[in-house]
Amino acid sequence: MFIEQGVKKENPFWKYIVGSILIILASTIGQIPFGIAVLMKTMKSGTMPTDSAGMLRVLESNLSLFLMMLSFVFALLGVFIVIKYFHKQTILEVTTSRSKVDWSRVFFSFGLWSIFTISSVLLTYYLSPEEMIWNFKPIPFAILVLIGIVLIPIQTSTEEYVFRGYLMQGFAKLSKNKWFPLLMTSVIFGTMHIFNPEIDKMGNIVLVYYIGTGLFLGIITLMDEGMELALGFHAANNLLTALLVTSDWSALQTNSIFKDISDPSAGLEIIIPVFVIFPLLLLLFSRKYKWSDWKEKLTGAIKYKTTINELNND
Repeated sequence: MFIEQGVKKENPFWKYIVGSILIILASTIGQIPFGIAVLMKTMKSGTMPTDSAGMLRVLESNLSLFLMMLSFVFALLGVFIVIKYFHKQTILEVTTSRSKVDWSRVFFSFGLWSIFTISSVLLTYYLSPEEMIWNFKPIPFAILVLIGIVLIPIQTSTEEYVFRGYLMQGFAKLSKNKWFPLLMTSVIFGTMHIFNPEIDKMGNIVLVYYIGTGLFLGIITLMDEGMELALGFHAANNLLTALLVTSDWSALQTNSIFKDISDPSAGLEIIIPVFVIFPLLLLLFSRKYKWSDWKEKLTGAIKYKTTINELNND
């Protein structure tokens, strides 16, 4: 069982606290180039941004995206080092319960959400052309595609390994059940986005979407006994968003095909994905992969690999 694979006597919960600090440290080191570049540019121009959206506009968007994504390269390396050398686990154990990664699941999830995202953007452009303008510039877009294909899956995989892999198993060790890791990782994942520019523009209600997304990704990870579906979905979501639509107030400032010029508001675009689209995806995945025993997989007790007494003595 996937979530139990980190629940071992040699992995007491304090190791997950220390490991998380090490991963944050690795990510912070990776943010140094972006910070230096922004500082040099602002010193030269004499204009200091006053908010996170302004910070993202200091550098040319492709350069800004590259430097932002670079921190996730460091973070992912930190995750793998912590898992392998600190927890003495294999990367596979934090990825899936299967004997090897099921790439067909990754690509199915990626393709499914890509089709939905592209269709949604084109429909929005058709129905509300006054809210989106054509932003396509061949050379900047080609550079964006190259950066996006290489680095955005690293960014999304980092978040999945941290939340649906590493911390999911860590909280299972602490709580000895499955519902607590699911809720905790979803809430932490959602609130991690609180400093995004979207929050400044639309308010904390947007956290409903982020926490709901985290809950959806956690559910498909527990039900499918691995992160493959979550890895594919998350990569498609961020990559296609970066390539298709940007705005002056979004977290990702890119040379995308379209630019959203509408006034930001938190309405149906927050409610529909969480309460309509995600449940439909859960139904589709459950039919395709024949999921069963939902209550046990999402809320049941942990089936330990060692004895209860050994775990209680950690």
